Amino acid sequence: MKVVVTRKIPGNGVKMLQDAGYEVVVGEQDGPMDRAQLLEFIKGADGVLGQLTDKVDEEYLNAAGPQLKIVANYAVGFDNFDLPALSSHNVIGTNTPDVLTEAVAEHAFALIMAITRRIVEAHKLARTQSSSFGPEVMLGMELKGKVLGVLGLGRIGSRVAEIGKAMGMNIIYYDIKQNPDFEAKVGAEFKATPDELLSISDVVSIHVPLLDSTKHLINADRLKMMKPTAYLVNTSRGPVVAEAELVEALKNKVIAGAALDVGETEPKWVPGLVELDNVVLTPHIASATNEARSAMGELAAENIIEVLNERPPKTPVKKP
Repeated sequence: MKVVVTRKIPGNGVKMLQDAGYEVVVGEQDGPMDRAQLLEFIKGADGVLGQLTDKVDEEYLNAAGPQLKIVANYAVGFDNFDLPALSSHNVIGTNTPDVLTEAVAEHAFALIMAITRRIVEAHKLARTQSSSFGPEVMLGMELKGKVLGVLGLGRIGSRVAEIGKAMGMNIIYYDIKQNPDFEAKVGAEFKATPDELLSISDVVSIHVPLLDSTKHLINADRLKMMKPTAYLVNTSRGPVVAEAELVEALKNKVIAGAALDVGETEPKWVPGLVELDNVVLTPHIASATNEARSAMGELAAENIIEVLNERPPKTPVKKP
């Protein structure tokens, strides 16, 4: 059987597939394949270990051929999957939950610290060697006693809330389901709507999947609900935030700042964003630790091995 890996990955995932006896072909390009390259590359594959940037739809599945049995996403998200198309072709889709929870949660909190303490601004200032201690130089916000609003209480959102609690923050959350056990464990308070959460949070950390219902969940109207001293952090999916509307809010000091690991049109940002001082940007690296990225590849490989041996995958995707 043939397995294609659309981009080089760290860790033992490729070796696991080779040791299982498959013909393994790995894309050697530096970035994502363009669409024509991708469709040619996956022809004849029984399994694909792919990236979130690879749109898996009718065209993709037809290009691969009827022998295709599994597409294993090298990601926890799967908004690149056309789930009805996968189902109609009897192809299993899988993702990599759990193994990157700690890495993403830590990065989310690194962004929280960076934006509230103005680390990037201060770093630029220090490199100019033109400023040192001053009573009003680079004033930021302490986190202890502040309200952390977590939008989406999945694995990552829960872990961010736990870190916030350890930092002395008061935790509130919104999710489609209330979680009394988590509330008792962390001392968190449930809010019935995103609007209620936004209006009282000092820091809002976004951890929802990208669905029709969550696209532009954070828009101009909702940004106006936030405190002018509040900060927005997004490590989920770029289109959850209406980026152009965020730029205007940041320019006009509707909120104090934002920190983003994901964007609407990655790798580019909407015009005006990168020029702002009250924003911290990272290029979709929240899961970029040796531990997480290696484990992601290994879990994706495990899913392929299980399916090609006619066994259930460990982490199949399901329609939310």
